[in-house]
Amino acid sequence: MLEIKNIWKTFNAGTVNEKTALRGVSLTLEDGDFVTVIGGNGAGKSTLLNAVSGVWAVDRGTISIGGVDVTKLPEHKRAKYIGRVFQDPMMGTAATMQIEENLALAARRGQRRGLRPGITKGEREEYREQLKMLDLGLEDRLTSKVGLLSGGQRQALTLLMAPLRKPELLLLDEPTAALDPKTAAKVLDATERIVKKDDLTTLMITHNMRDAIAHGNRLIMMYEGRIVVDVAGEEKQKLTVEQLLEMFSRASGSDEADDKLLLG
Repeated sequence: MLEIKNIWKTFNAGTVNEKTALRGVSLTLEDGDFVTVIGGNGAGKSTLLNAVSGVWAVDRGTISIGGVDVTKLPEHKRAKYIGRVFQDPMMGTAATMQIEENLALAARRGQRRGLRPGITKGEREEYREQLKMLDLGLEDRLTSKVGLLSGGQRQALTLLMAPLRKPELLLLDEPTAALDPKTAAKVLDATERIVKKDDLTTLMITHNMRDAIAHGNRLIMMYEGRIVVDVAGEEKQKLTVEQLLEMFSRASGSDEADDKLLLG
């Protein structure tokens, strides 16, 4: 569960470059919610994710994850509650290590290290089964160095690694932004399966309206640091891009929509 109450964030306060990125944002995600976040450039999407993960401290308001108030915790102390996938496929994996070694590190995150075998036969079989879910042929390349994989394969691997320790919250920051359309579709389908299988509470940023509508059980749209649209359940299932644009125009009082929102 994630509970955000009235958070504000201003950058370069008191200067000519002052920018208020979050304006009293409140949001509650129940256990198992998969929420997609849409909005144009500068809407506050990434700032919201960075505030939740602890990259930026908020000026006002509170953030709780799994019932724990993490508002004052630094990023590294929030890490045990959060799994995160970044825009850049190069982040989140160790390029010089094998696929199975990356998965083992992710599976043992936060555990004490001991003098036991590096990867057991049972673990190796488990990793192979999990990799099959991605449908990228990685289950037959367990000993391949991650640096030899394509961007799409690395991003898919990161997606698999992030929730291995069953985090309280999974944060996906435009995970398909750097991928070609075919690989992006595979990664998003795998995301949906992983989230459902483990009943993960998930917050995913995307620039693509069609992806935001197609995935998850709830959609929010941000504009100028505020949440201006929030749809869920049956209403979201029936939503079209045209209807979403109309809702955005009514709620924001603006007819402007970033062209990137219409891609896909």
